[in-house]
Amino acid sequence: MARGAAVVGIHEHPDRLSPSTSAMQLQAIAAAAALRDAGLKPSDVDGLFSALDGGLTSRLAMAEYLGLAPTVVDTTMVGGASFEFHVAHARSAILAGKCEVALITYGATNRSAAVRIGTGAPPSYGDDNPGENMEAPWGATLIANYAMVATRHMHEYGTTPAQLAEIAVATRHHAVRNPDAVAAMKALGFRHTGPLTVDDVLASPVVADPLRKLECCMVSDGAGAVVLASDRVAAATRKPPVWVLGSGEAVKYTTNGGDICRTAAARSGPIAFAEAGVTPADIDVAMIYDSFTVTVLTVLEDLGFCAKGEGGAYVEGGRLRFDRPGGPALNTDGGGLYSNHPGMRGLFLLIEATRQLRGESTAQVPGARLAVAHGNGGMLGSRHAGGTVILGSERP
Repeated sequence: MARGAAVVGIHEHPDRLSPSTSAMQLQAIAAAAALRDAGLKPSDVDGLFSALDGGLTSRLAMAEYLGLAPTVVDTTMVGGASFEFHVAHARSAILAGKCEVALITYGATNRSAAVRIGTGAPPSYGDDNPGENMEAPWGATLIANYAMVATRHMHEYGTTPAQLAEIAVATRHHAVRNPDAVAAMKALGFRHTGPLTVDDVLASPVVADPLRKLECCMVSDGAGAVVLASDRVAAATRKPPVWVLGSGEAVKYTTNGGDICRTAAARSGPIAFAEAGVTPADIDVAMIYDSFTVTVLTVLEDLGFCAKGEGGAYVEGGRLRFDRPGGPALNTDGGGLYSNHPGMRGLFLLIEATRQLRGESTAQVPGARLAVAHGNGGMLGSRHAGGTVILGSERP
């Protein structure tokens, strides 16, 4: 029986605009590179976890496309949190002895396809889904749901637009140190790719009041892969293993009298921290899904970095920068705001957390030992999923 599971290989495809490459091709490139990073071969893979955009058939096709013969297969699809769920499920399979090398992949070409992820028509849930008759008739876009949460947070707690902007400023501070993020911003037509101030963020156009353009994630192409392995395999991989210490999964949906400012992280986070035996105060790096600045603010509160309603004051003064004490350092690769967001970003949270714990980040936190990756899938002001993973550089 394996005693632990570790991330032993990672890869993030560097291109954020790939009009001549399919999502499957991007995933295959990333998967092969992640296996090389681990010093493993495709024939070593006996677990496959995939959340490729598209229907069930396309996700199952990854085994055939990559020439794999997995005995554990998981196509869990809960939006941006899918990959944190995959890590939890892969770890369980490894600990149960059902597989030893689990490959997690993702790829999408939403930018090349000009998909209007945040501002397009509201999604159709199906006739038997509560969202279809309770929400869809009102025409709220995805970003409108997040803007609703931001407005409510401001009303309830006095949070200001300037405080939300601090999250964008800290994230850009990290992005300008990441050559891939700078290249991404240039490729996607950002007019300015240097550091930002709070005033810069507040001067950008309103997309859905109170959220402004520089508080909204980019829409890019992209792909990535993560390899998890048993402790037996991890002992012989090319780079130091990064151990999965704890995980938690939860869902959240609107209820009469419910609090839309409270996210699924309020349930998934405590489970993950308790299993890992650590607290938010111990965390060096927080990789938190930044579809919008308000996502980060509410999740920081719900994970326990500060009390509910105190997120605005907590993020002030550059606290979340990698080079400031009092952290944790936030989204040190540049995040979904300024590095990549192909539609579902949760996998890239795990990749950058692993870089930090290996000492390989472009905004490296000195001596980083513990990281949290939290994915959010769905719509924050409505139904969504939250997946929390605690990673550590030391063996559990």
